[in-house]
Amino acid sequence: MSMNSTGRPTAPVAANANEHQTVSGNKGLSQAEKLIFEIGNLENSGVDLPEPKKVKSRLGGMERKSDIGLPGLTEPQTMRHYVRLSQKNYAIDLGVYPLGSCTMKHNPRLNEKVARMPGFADVHPLQPQSTVQGAMELIHELSHWICTLTGMPAVAMSPKAGAHGEWCGMASIRAKLDADGMDHKRRVLVPESAHGTNPATAVQCGFHIDEIPANERGRVDMEALKAKLGDDVAGIMLTNPNTCGLFESDIIEIADLIHSVGGYFYCDGANFNALVGRVRPGDLGIDAMHLNLHKTFSTPHGGGGPGAGPTVLSDALKDHAPVPFVVKDGDRYRFVENKEGEGKASFGRMVAFHGQMGMFTRALTYMMSHGSDGLKQATEDAVLNANYIQASLSDVMTPAFGGVCMHEALFDDHFLEDTGVTTLDFAKAMIDEGYHPMTMYFPLVVHGAMLIEPTESESKQELDRFIAAMRGLAERAKAKDVEFFQAAPVYAPMRRLDETQAARKPVLRWTAPVEVPEAAE
Repeated sequence: MSMNSTGRPTAPVAANANEHQTVSGNKGLSQAEKLIFEIGNLENSGVDLPEPKKVKSRLGGMERKSDIGLPGLTEPQTMRHYVRLSQKNYAIDLGVYPLGSCTMKHNPRLNEKVARMPGFADVHPLQPQSTVQGAMELIHELSHWICTLTGMPAVAMSPKAGAHGEWCGMASIRAKLDADGMDHKRRVLVPESAHGTNPATAVQCGFHIDEIPANERGRVDMEALKAKLGDDVAGIMLTNPNTCGLFESDIIEIADLIHSVGGYFYCDGANFNALVGRVRPGDLGIDAMHLNLHKTFSTPHGGGGPGAGPTVLSDALKDHAPVPFVVKDGDRYRFVENKEGEGKASFGRMVAFHGQMGMFTRALTYMMSHGSDGLKQATEDAVLNANYIQASLSDVMTPAFGGVCMHEALFDDHFLEDTGVTTLDFAKAMIDEGYHPMTMYFPLVVHGAMLIEPTESESKQELDRFIAAMRGLAERAKAKDVEFFQAAPVYAPMRRLDETQAARKPVLRWTAPVEVPEAAE
């Protein structure tokens, strides 16, 4: 995939000498805090633990040879340490989280309450199936509604994340090609506006990549696509809406072209939150598509464990879905766990256990609490909010493409030309305004990109506050107040760091300072 040549400052900007410095390092309610190893005591522990019983080691020579080195703290010290750290974090419960392509939406507290219900929160993957019928019914019910919303006949629930779901879809396509004696089809077309994981996933599945450029509208260049078609084409991996926040308006023709050469259409469904209730991917000719439950159905990113990336499959691919999967027999549920019988055409098992119950529970709660009309409204509100931001800032910032956007607004850095201010400077100044920066320098096809996704969670009042801050910064940049931007952030705990050195020479382990004895005079 092509990259831009936007550079980053390689050295930190000196702090403003006139800035007020406190004796303690604290700034009002923002407490200075050292690493836990620096405040803890290695000789003591905040908890009394009995000596472990002497047992014969079964570690095969892998026993620990030295003290574990964990710091001992009292309970008040521990509580204060983590509370102080939490106050340095930005969070969706604090304000607008404008990261584009990440969908940092509100996680409803109802979801959390249901996920903590007995039978869901304490389910164990090694329980007999007869004791987890409720959990299996929930997976089956969620599968039904995912298929309904996407217009697809089947869904694999075991993938643990978006990229994992991509792998599931492409592995299903490869299994289908191999079953049909089409193992010469190994070329996958990938538009440059696709998510970056798409080409990596295809390579992991044994395919090789052929890139398709975008046109001046930010969509797939159809003439370039047609020129790439051939008998060795296994399929296409296309993100829709794409990373520019735009709907691929030629998607049905793209599907027809891919199918005409015996290929399959993989659609990256990470941005399905812009389509729910308005468009069914199955009606567009899509063969496989993963969903990010955190982006579309409000589950947290990670959620205390793996995420979830269910992958819907067309009639052509459904028999090749991974095991295990849930089936219903009368009023009972069971797993098909092996490549035999109902699972004989499966490409195999992706994970040891079926799925992430915490994510499934939250996603189904979100669906049921919203209903079909609520899910549709959430989609419409997400698109409306993004277009409101784009329209409100288009006179002081430069939208990367003309026309309306989908769920995220994309700006380039043309409005910063000849100001001496870069996208990075602009983003650092947003921190002082109390906002997490938007996604910067992505997608790579747009120079100095600034990608903003407000989601449906934000009210007009919150959006107006954010827009006012962005307008103020844009106007200050155009006034060429370079010193202001290069000093930012002033109010962040760590100021501006040397990002190049942090990436190339990261310090990943804390080591205790060595006391060097001084020679006697």
